[in-house]
Amino acid sequence: MKKLSFLLVLCILIGCKDDKSKAVPVLKKNQPAIILTDERTVQIDTAKINAFKSETLKQFYNSSDNKTVWGNLKKRTYILSLLKKSDELGLNPGDYKIEKLQKLEKRLSSLSDSDLATYDILLTYNFELYLTHLYKGKLDPKKLYGNWDLAEKPFDVNNALIKAFNKNKLDSIVDNLQSKSDTYKQLLKALQIINTFPDDNIAKIESTEKITLHDTNPALVNIKKRLLFWKDMSGRRDSLTKIYDQKTFEAIKKFQERHGLAADGVIGAGTIRALNFSKTKRKEQIIANLERWRWYNNEFAENYFIINIPDYSLNVVENKDTTLVRNVVVGTSKRRTPVITSKLKTVVFNPTWTVPPTILKEDVVPAMKRNRNYLTKKNITIYDSSGNVVEPAAWNEKNPGKYRYVQSPGYNNSLGLMKILFPNHHSVYLHDTNHRNYFERNNRSMSSGCVRVENPLELAQHILDEEGNWPQDRIDTIIASKKTMSFKIKKKYALYQWYWTAWSKKNQLIFRADIYNLDSDLYAKLRN
Repeated sequence: MKKLSFLLVLCILIGCKDDKSKAVPVLKKNQPAIILTDERTVQIDTAKINAFKSETLKQFYNSSDNKTVWGNLKKRTYILSLLKKSDELGLNPGDYKIEKLQKLEKRLSSLSDSDLATYDILLTYNFELYLTHLYKGKLDPKKLYGNWDLAEKPFDVNNALIKAFNKNKLDSIVDNLQSKSDTYKQLLKALQIINTFPDDNIAKIESTEKITLHDTNPALVNIKKRLLFWKDMSGRRDSLTKIYDQKTFEAIKKFQERHGLAADGVIGAGTIRALNFSKTKRKEQIIANLERWRWYNNEFAENYFIINIPDYSLNVVENKDTTLVRNVVVGTSKRRTPVITSKLKTVVFNPTWTVPPTILKEDVVPAMKRNRNYLTKKNITIYDSSGNVVEPAAWNEKNPGKYRYVQSPGYNNSLGLMKILFPNHHSVYLHDTNHRNYFERNNRSMSSGCVRVENPLELAQHILDEEGNWPQDRIDTIIASKKTMSFKIKKKYALYQWYWTAWSKKNQLIFRADIYNLDSDLYAKLRN
C-alpha cells in the first residue's frame, strides 16, 4: 500500500513538472482571447508560426492556446470571398495568396493535422495582411517621399480581428476599418464605374496643332471614338467624320470639365494628353489614389481646411458643411508643395518675407549678379549677421548665404497682405500673393512650395471672426497701417494638405493632371 501511495505521489509530481515545462501562451495586454467552438481544431506546432517571423501572428495564436481557429466553414468561406474580390477595393488578390488558399480549402477533408495547421496559419496571416492594407495602405509614404508629413496610423489588427471573430461580426470589420470620407467612397465608386467600361483598343491620337470648332482634321476620328468610349458623347462609331462639329464641341467641353481643363472646346495639347489615357491607365490611377487615401486620417476634425494639390482647391469644412471654397496656387514639380496634416495656429497681416535658401540660390543670386539693384526694386533689404543693413554695392556675391534678405510689408510683398501659419518641417504656409492674376490660369502649379490663396483677407476674417469682433473695417485698418500684426486663431481648425488626382461625382469619373508624376510610380510599387 505504501509503495502504491509513493508511486501515485511520484506520478503527480512528474505530471506537475511536465505541465510547468510547457510553454504557457502570454496574451498581449488588453487582447481578448479567442473563443473556440467544438468544431475541428488541432494543436499547432509553434515552429510553423515562428517560420513567418511575425510577432502579430504569434500573439494571435497565443489567444487560442496555439490551436487552429478557422474550423467554421461559414467564416472561412467569407474570408476567402473577401480576399478573392479584394480587387474591388483596389487591392491585389495575389498579395494574399488567394489561389493557394482556395486549393487548400478544396482539399480540406483530406488534410493531415499538420497541413490543416498550415492552412489555418496562412488564412490568418493573409487576412490580417488584407485588413492592415485596407486600414493603412500597403506602402509606407515616409519611405517613398521625403516631403510627406502624415500622422502615424497605429493599428492593432489582432484586437480588431479577435473581437469580430468572437462576436461573429466578420462581415462588418471591412467597413469599420475603411475611411469614412466622401472622397474615399467616391474613389471606390470610381473603381466600380471604370470596371463597367469594355477594354479599349483605340489608336493613339496624333495632332500637333490646336483644333477649333468647324476645323477638319484626321485626328478627329479617334478623338470622337474616345468621346464615345468615355460616354461624353453618344452616337454611332461607324458614322464618324473628320469635321469638328457642334456635337463634338459640346462633348469636348464636357470631357475637359471632367478633367479639370479649361472647358473652352479648343482641342490643344492638354486635351489630347487627357484623351490618350487608356482605360487601363485610368484604372491604375484610381487604384493609386485609393492607396494614398488609406495613408490619410480615417476620421476628420470637426473643422478643417482640406487642400487638394492637383486640383488647386481649398475647402473650408465646418460641422460637415463646406463653408468656403478657394482657388489656390501650389508648388511646381521642382518645388513641390508638401503633403501635410497639421493645425492652423496664427494669422499674420502685413507679413515680411525672408528669402528662403532655394529661392536665394536659384533666383536671387543670379539676378543680383546681373543687376545689383534687383533687390532694391523688390523692396528687399539685405542684413548681415549683426542685423546691420548692407548696401547692394557692398554685397559679397561669393558668400551670399551669410546674409538675410527681408522684404518689407505691403501690397507687392511676395506673401501679399496675409499668411496663415501651421506647424510643419518644411517652412511652408498659406498666404496671399503679389501675382494675383495667377488664379485666372488653369494650370496653377507655379509657387515655390507654399500654397497661395485667392481672396485671402476674406478667408482670414472668416476664421478669426468667431465672436463677431472682426468686421471688415478692422482688417482694412490693419492693412493700411502696413505694420506686421499676428493674431491667434481661437477656433480649432485642422489642415489637410493632400494629393489626389481621381474621384467620381454623380456617377461620372473625375480626373486631374498628375502634376508631380506620382500615380504611375505608386501603382508600379503596389503591384511589385
